[in-house]
Amino acid sequence: MAYDDVFKKIGSFGRYQKFIYLLQTLPVVFTAIQTYLSVFILYVPDHRCANSDNNGTKLQRNAMNSSMLYSKCESYYNNLTMESIHQMFDPMTERYHPHKDFTNNLMQTKYISIETSADGNSTMRWEECKRWEYDTKEFETTFVTENNLVCSKKLYRTHAIVFYMAGFTAGSVLIGIFSDRFGRKVALMASIVLYIGSNVSLSFVQEFWLFTALRFVSGVSVGGLLSTCYVMDLELVGPGKRMLAGMVYMLFWGLGALLLTGMAYFIRDWRNLNLSLALPTILFLFYIICKKKAERIFRLIARRNNRSFEEPILPDKVEKAQKVSFTALCSYPRLLCNTVVVFFNWFVVALVFLGLSWNVNNLAGDVFLNFFLTSIAEIVGFLLCIPLLDRVGRKPVYVVSLFTGGFALLLTMVPVLLGSSDIQWMMFLLSLVGKVGSSAAFATIFLYSAELFPTVIRNTGLGFANFCARTGGMIAPYIPDLSQEVSGDFGKVLPMCIFGILAILAGLLSILLPETNKRKLPETLEDAVNFIQTKGRNDLGVEINVVPPLNGNIQQNEKLNPLNGHVQQSEESAMLSG
Repeated sequence: MAYDDVFKKIGSFGRYQKFIYLLQTLPVVFTAIQTYLSVFILYVPDHRCANSDNNGTKLQRNAMNSSMLYSKCESYYNNLTMESIHQMFDPMTERYHPHKDFTNNLMQTKYISIETSADGNSTMRWEECKRWEYDTKEFETTFVTENNLVCSKKLYRTHAIVFYMAGFTAGSVLIGIFSDRFGRKVALMASIVLYIGSNVSLSFVQEFWLFTALRFVSGVSVGGLLSTCYVMDLELVGPGKRMLAGMVYMLFWGLGALLLTGMAYFIRDWRNLNLSLALPTILFLFYIICKKKAERIFRLIARRNNRSFEEPILPDKVEKAQKVSFTALCSYPRLLCNTVVVFFNWFVVALVFLGLSWNVNNLAGDVFLNFFLTSIAEIVGFLLCIPLLDRVGRKPVYVVSLFTGGFALLLTMVPVLLGSSDIQWMMFLLSLVGKVGSSAAFATIFLYSAELFPTVIRNTGLGFANFCARTGGMIAPYIPDLSQEVSGDFGKVLPMCIFGILAILAGLLSILLPETNKRKLPETLEDAVNFIQTKGRNDLGVEINVVPPLNGNIQQNEKLNPLNGHVQQSEESAMLSG
């Protein structure tokens, strides 16, 4: 008897299963919080060089005089008249340029840092800032303001995010292996302990290297929690409910983003914010009292669902999976081409999905409102997938999502390049449409790519695909920073344009992929080739196991077999590649 046949006896998704599902999925809320926390604790407020007469760190907006001027990164000494000073000041960048008259809206963000003459008689010279003043309108303190991670150190902020994503990658792999060897519950509790220890300790650190080290450990815990919770969730429900369970799982992620927005709005100190979000996870330590084994859990589920059963419920014998080298794809050019397309799409979807959330600081308006609406757009994208994936199909939903999001992101250049301040809201609205599209694509690609790979290489294929996604997640933080490196209006739209172009390119390549909805899935490489060439459908109501977001915990003994219109998996301990 296959493992999934158990659910014919005990029920697919009864009341008791829903209760356990809720408990197992709650930690996902806090994984989203930690992933997006950098938007707020590493927030870069308005700033400039500190006035030598001001010993504080709050920005004094009217602290200019005729003998010393201040920009974001330099101090200027001059003997110019105040009329000349106002002509040289760029209000956009808070810098002075001795060869431009900014009263005519000629904006330039790079100051020529040499001693020069402005009118033939007067000179201006400069020096780099040693102290800064920060605007405290949004936050009283952030880790950036405490450690002056601006100007020459501005990339330190991005490096800290990348360290977190690197830990995310390590956790999804290492704790996945740990889970296979010692069990789901041990891996879950280990991830929770790492999560609590790293994030509570983070609130008391001062040095950047220690901050990044703890963020790395936090990423490890989040990677472990995501993979373990996802596997446990889908092992709990019958094959006909796994797509729904996977989508609801992602809604918990969106709920975490919304919770973070509210907490950040009311708690404006980064240490208190981080601590208040980390301490509640101590309650998850009580999960250790749940000591039931799989057999006992299934018996309890059957009783709660009013199902009769014979003991034992779980199968005594399992079928070993056939092993095929992934390099065998080289003998099938079309199949190899589709595989490369899938890998590229995982890279792009993860990069755009995460990059848009980290880009909210570059959008005009309030950072809290921006992130809140972006999180709502994320949830909308997830919800759209639930009714459409089975009714419309995987491929149409995925391709249309990428095209919709990609073209919306490209169109953000229109209101910016027109230069009218009263239509800047259009740029933000288009970015929200891009977020909806990327979220829908993000949710769809898990199911779609798992159905594309034949059974004999599905684990390996999904493992490589997840690695591509993690690579995209580590590159994503650097793209929003391009707006600080490229001057003018083009710099404002450059990150959006990059995201949009990549999404459209991924959508175009995805047209090459076949539809998988309601078709018997391939088991061998030869089946996969025929699957691509066959245009018709077999209305079998196929269900597939999918992998968790950005994680590659791949079980090595998994085999999926189409039985009774569902993709059946033959081993209890390897029911899901996660």
